Amino acid sequence: MADLSSKKVAMLTEEGFEQVELTSPKEALEAAGATVHIISPKSGKIKAWDKDKWGIEVDVDKNLSDVSPDDYDALVLPGGVLNPDKLRQNKDAVAFASAFLDEGKPLAAICHGPQLLIETNMLKGRRLTSYPSLQTDLKNAGADWVDEEVVTDSGLVTSRRPADLEAFNQKTIEEIAEGVHV
Repeated sequence: MADLSSKKVAMLTEEGFEQVELTSPKEALEAAGATVHIISPKSGKIKAWDKDKWGIEVDVDKNLSDVSPDDYDALVLPGGVLNPDKLRQNKDAVAFASAFLDEGKPLAAICHGPQLLIETNMLKGRRLTSYPSLQTDLKNAGADWVDEEVVTDSGLVTSRRPADLEAFNQKTIEEIAEGVHV
């Protein structure tokens, strides 16, 4: 496994993230040595969605208004239906994600997470995947949507669902270890 001990990773999320899509990547990144911060427009604690009911609460490490993309080497976007829908309507969250795409920094998004990326207007010609219900929206945003377990396009890592987490976590760690794609 790659050593990420010098890397700082932002996990941008809101209330209603899919629990395992935050906890699994966070644990994998920390096991590889990365420093991981939960970033949110909300302060205090935010609540997970766990399959079909509310799940755990996690502490927000940093408020979105208090951080800069320059503070981080990579960005991870967990899915869940509620979380990305809230984030895509937040101009600061869109700007935060846009900076990672613009600078070629690794960005990993799973399930409904890529929904936020539609708002960046930076998906034209990018190859990616997502939860199947987003494929039309992503294609309309100019993305080349494919139905695969994990897809990588110049540092952009995407996966479809929780069942893909092992491959998603592994590829995310690899891309963060590689660094910026220009």
